[in-house]
Amino acid sequence: MIELKDVSKVFQNGVEALLNINLHIGREEFVFLVGPSGAGKTTLMKLLYREESPSIGEVIVDRIKVNEIKEEQIPFLRRNIGVVFQDYKLLLRRTVYENVAFALQVTGAPRSQIRRLTMQALELVGMVKRAKSFPNELSGGEKQKTCIARAIVNNPPILLADEPTGNLDPQTSWDIMELLDKINRRKTTVLVSTHNKNIVDGMKKRVVAIEGGRITRDQQLGMYSQQ
Repeated sequence: MIELKDVSKVFQNGVEALLNINLHIGREEFVFLVGPSGAGKTTLMKLLYREESPSIGEVIVDRIKVNEIKEEQIPFLRRNIGVVFQDYKLLLRRTVYENVAFALQVTGAPRSQIRRLTMQALELVGMVKRAKSFPNELSGGEKQKTCIARAIVNNPPILLADEPTGNLDPQTSWDIMELLDKINRRKTTVLVSTHNKNIVDGMKKRVVAIEGGRITRDQQLGMYSQQ
């Protein structure tokens, strides 16, 4: 499903973000990506949806060699990858419904399908009653639920979440993680980058740790820190 083979990423300013990364994530897995700020977690995520390209190595997502596709093929790659951001990236002048529906509109989906899938996604995340609200009327948790609905509205096989609880209180953070776990049980592969020790320790999922651009630990039923 996701595979990185001997991947390194060195930016033009000489910063070595990732060094010799080898990682395989199977279909329907739930994986936590942990490590200190600047370790390379976000860069790794960006490689998967071609926001960045590796300096060397091979990135494969759902059997697609990501670093070999042409620029015009990137939108089609991203239709198979839902992305949830820490800072939400919602369209401020659009309602909750319109933010989620927009992800389908850009694909040219028919109006009836857009409405059906958008309402299904909003129901899954518990945001139907807020469908007509604007982002500035939402709590942090509601914004993140909207972001998740937008990410899964076209039923992608892969969901990436980069620090999805970074701006949320502890209880809301658990609500978001339980929602991601629910999505995973619907046979979606989920990769979550996080600094939240309590959630990682409590959920007992596979944990991949990165430090200094290198994978230092890959542990099933793992904890945030090495035991």
